[in-house]
Amino acid sequence: MKSKVIYLLGFFCLFFFILSVSIAITINFTPLYTFDITYLNIADEIGMTKEVILKNYSVLMNYLNFPWITELKMSDFPSSERGLFHFFEVKKLFLLDYVTLVISGIGSILFLNYLKRKKGMWKLVHFFQWGFIIPPLLIVTLFINFDTLFVLFHKIFFNNDAWLFNPSNDSIILALPEAFFMHSFILVFGVIEFLLIIGYFISKKQWVKQEKKTP
Repeated sequence: MKSKVIYLLGFFCLFFFILSVSIAITINFTPLYTFDITYLNIADEIGMTKEVILKNYSVLMNYLNFPWITELKMSDFPSSERGLFHFFEVKKLFLLDYVTLVISGIGSILFLNYLKRKKGMWKLVHFFQWGFIIPPLLIVTLFINFDTLFVLFHKIFFNNDAWLFNPSNDSIILALPEAFFMHSFILVFGVIEFLLIIGYFISKKQWVKQEKKTP
């Protein structure tokens, strides 16, 4: 019974660690936004230089990432109270992800050490094997109907409609088009897929070693 609980908690921690670390990598991967400024013609659309947009984006990301930064003030993008409130809620989600990453990371390390002591790393094969089937399906779904999923995402994580920005009051939304968020979701699932594949091959290697030891 104790072993089953350990495995259940261990897989739970691994799942949330892979998810939270993938989100953390994506939201801090500035090259994606830098690419999208050019790819989506954001600079031309809003009439600002790439450098100015990136400067303001950096201010926004610093606010969202660091708990000790309590005020958001972008020099070239004035914000309404409604817009600031939404970014405050986003900030809480960012910090929740980091807390989840740390807690699940510690749990995952303890679980992997447990498996290593018990020579049971090979038992992770099916976890990773089934896991890496899911991200490609989600990516395909994003391409098919991202608009609906985008709205659903906001309805799940926000209990208000403050995320529906008015460009005349919160012009930052013009610099953050929906396509950028779609690319971000794709990157999250791409990182998840990469980590699951790496985990699969590592655990598969242990599986093969175990098979050779079995008479």
